[in-house]
Amino acid sequence: MIHRTHLPLKTWFLATHIVATHSNGISALQLQAQLGIGSDKSAWLLLQKLRRAMVGPDRSVLQEIVEVDEASMPFREGRGAEGRSKNGRNAEETMLLAGVVELSEDGKPRRIRLKERDDYSADSLQGFIGDVVEPGAQVVTDGWSGYSGLPENPHEARVIGDQEAHTVLEWAHRVFSNLKRWAMGVYHGLRRKHFQKYLDEFVFRWNRRRHRATSFDRLLGIGLGLKPVTDRDFVEGRA
Repeated sequence: MIHRTHLPLKTWFLATHIVATHSNGISALQLQAQLGIGSDKSAWLLLQKLRRAMVGPDRSVLQEIVEVDEASMPFREGRGAEGRSKNGRNAEETMLLAGVVELSEDGKPRRIRLKERDDYSADSLQGFIGDVVEPGAQVVTDGWSGYSGLPENPHEARVIGDQEAHTVLEWAHRVFSNLKRWAMGVYHGLRRKHFQKYLDEFVFRWNRRRHRATSFDRLLGIGLGLKPVTDRDFVEGRA
């Protein structure tokens, strides 16, 4: 993560502490101000490298009972953006994602996973479930046809009908609601190009919301084991 860096090691440690323990997240401009870095490009690259370290290579799958649902978010327009931010669930106007919430025995949320999706087809949704959920774990959904016929998991379809959607999949909807509020509050909207990186950051913060004291060690430990990347890798979407 710090390959060929020109920043002092103390700056990296302080940046890691700020990013890992901040309750809601921090933008590159805010990080630059707190670190006293003169270059906004250096602050941006530092933040991108730390955000990349929020996904561990040994991340375990979710177990026991999980809620699965899908959602959409409007994207933020910027220089070179593909279009304008709009409301609705049209794939051409919004960013699509799927989410999984692992539940404890008493129905409380534990870990989550979020993944950008191109559509809500069976191949897309079931492929995501197969990647992040342990075979044999019970999958609870709202009855969308894309979840039918899960090959390795028992499936409980809770058809919404006349009920409010959040009463059927309470924690999945709460995660999506918190994600949207976080995105608008910290970043004032998310850009399509880096959507998955934002999702990874939210997952990291949610899963460690009660264990911030260990977030510094975890973030630095993962980062030091990653292969070196450059700013061009981030700009061109290779990192």
